[in-house]
Amino acid sequence: MLTFSVSEFQDRIAKTKERMAAEGMDILLVTDPANMNYLTGYDAWSFYVHQLLVVMIDEDQPYWIGRGLDANAARYTTWLDEEHILPYADNYVQSTIRHPMDFVSDFIRSKKSGKLIIGVELDAYYFTAQCYIHLAHGLPDARFKNATNLVNRIRIVKSDQEIAYMKQAARISEKAMQAAFETLNEGVRQSEVAAAISHAQIIGTEEYGGDYPSIVPLLPTGEKTSACHLTWTDDTFREGEPVIIELAGCYKRYHSPLARTAVVGMPSEEVYQLSEVVIQGIQAALEAVKPGATCEEIELAWRKEITKHGLKKESRIGYSVGLNYPPDWGEHTASLRPGDQTILEPNMTFHMIPTIDLGHIGMEISESFRVTEEGCETLAKFPRELLIKPNARLA
Repeated sequence: MLTFSVSEFQDRIAKTKERMAAEGMDILLVTDPANMNYLTGYDAWSFYVHQLLVVMIDEDQPYWIGRGLDANAARYTTWLDEEHILPYADNYVQSTIRHPMDFVSDFIRSKKSGKLIIGVELDAYYFTAQCYIHLAHGLPDARFKNATNLVNRIRIVKSDQEIAYMKQAARISEKAMQAAFETLNEGVRQSEVAAAISHAQIIGTEEYGGDYPSIVPLLPTGEKTSACHLTWTDDTFREGEPVIIELAGCYKRYHSPLARTAVVGMPSEEVYQLSEVVIQGIQAALEAVKPGATCEEIELAWRKEITKHGLKKESRIGYSVGLNYPPDWGEHTASLRPGDQTILEPNMTFHMIPTIDLGHIGMEISESFRVTEEGCETLAKFPRELLIKPNARLA
């Protein structure tokens, strides 16, 4: 079930150890499920209980530690041998008298590594304050360092196989957006459109199926388009009412997000003009993408374009994207915003989503793109326009 060659996983481990050495770390505890997948291939819906990888700088393979029920998932999905799959007993799960990090501490001490410098992903979603308390208690002689995003920074430049998976995800995102548009109509419930999107995301294409994406379909409607992260309700769509459709195709846990704004019937002049400004701004920003440019330079190209129309946007216009698990498909590294000096390199991938919020209405049109040797390549091939139904181009 490996999604990559063993040699690619080993190369990722080697790069991780290089960063560990540069940071003075002897051990790295990896709790982010995307980073666990990246280093070993581990893929299961088991992140609701505590699990992690223990990367030791002087050992070839990391150790997977997780619930006993999930050990077979590690055997099926990772390249690790049996000695590096360490399950803990079920009485550690949601217990008030013991904690999985007690098991981890015992293991580290058994390796005579209790006095070393240990890197911990302190800001990972699934690493809790209680995890840290138990590690610190169990390893009183260790020194802990913040290793948040250490692996994420390695992930930011994709291999050719990763790019291939993201392009396959983009085909799914196209189909999901098309399904949303076909289902959308006056009198149709928002939940029906969400269901059509989810069906398309999972059924995938004729050649391959899709995975569950890290974020559910987002469908803020009418005045609520100014609140971009709302999901669906069972309200029905009304003529002239805009709806933001944000979704992603996902394949082998790699995402290609895509957003469009749609209207049933005739859009207002304000909605139409706002969409034109966003489209022009995206085009200007995409034209600025090239190796050697910085993230803030891409945002500046966008800002210069929308300023011509008297508009401004305070939040970032995009972020690095790729491999992930709920609750987010972003990589938590580079952002397209002022002050981000990340230098673009070929095979970096971003979701450019320059939302504009006017208070009473919002607009989202987005593109996921790959940095190429000379510029950029958008991953999805879907009309970059305000979607109006009926629409001869899409119908």
